[in-house]
Amino acid sequence: MTPRPFDSAQGRPFELRVIPLAHHVAGRHGGNEYGLALYQQLVRSLRLRSGQARARAPQGEEPQLVVRIWGTPFQATVDRILAAVKDNGYRAVELSKSRKAPFLLSEESGVRLGLLFLAVKPLRKPSRIEAISGAIWAMGPEEAYYWFSKCTDLSTGRRAQRALRVLLAEG
Repeated sequence: MTPRPFDSAQGRPFELRVIPLAHHVAGRHGGNEYGLALYQQLVRSLRLRSGQARARAPQGEEPQLVVRIWGTPFQATVDRILAAVKDNGYRAVELSKSRKAPFLLSEESGVRLGLLFLAVKPLRKPSRIEAISGAIWAMGPEEAYYWFSKCTDLSTGRRAQRALRVLLAEG
C-alpha cells in the first residue's frame, strides 16, 4: 500500500495508521490483532520574495515514524484515540484492524496523541496510563507542544518521556 500524501497545507501533518500485529505478538498483548503507528510529515518554511514565510512539506520526503502502540497501552487509551479520530472528521467505527487508509490528523491532535503514546507505551498499569492520559488532555496547547518537542528529541527524548511520566503520574 502506498501511503497517501500528507495534507500539511490543510493543517494535517500527522497520520495515524493501523498496523497488523503478528499472531504471537497479539496473543501476548491482550489479544489485539492490531496496533497504531503515528507518523509526522516534517514541514519546512520557505521565505517568499515578499518576505513572508510559507510552510510546506518537502517533495518526496517520507514521513517520520513518531511512535507505535499496541497491547495494554493501546486498550487503555482507546477512548482518547477515538476522540481524536472523531475530532478530525472520521467516525469512531472506522478504527478497525481492516482499515487500510491512514487517518489524517491536525497538528494539535497529532501532538497530543504522540505525547500520549510516548508517555504510556512502556507502562502496564491501566490506572497509571489513565492518570497520564487525563493529564495530557488537560494540558494547554503550549504545554503539550513543549513536552512533545522534548519527548521526540533524538538525544534527550527518553529522559524527557520518563520525566513526563513521573510528573503526571507521581512516580
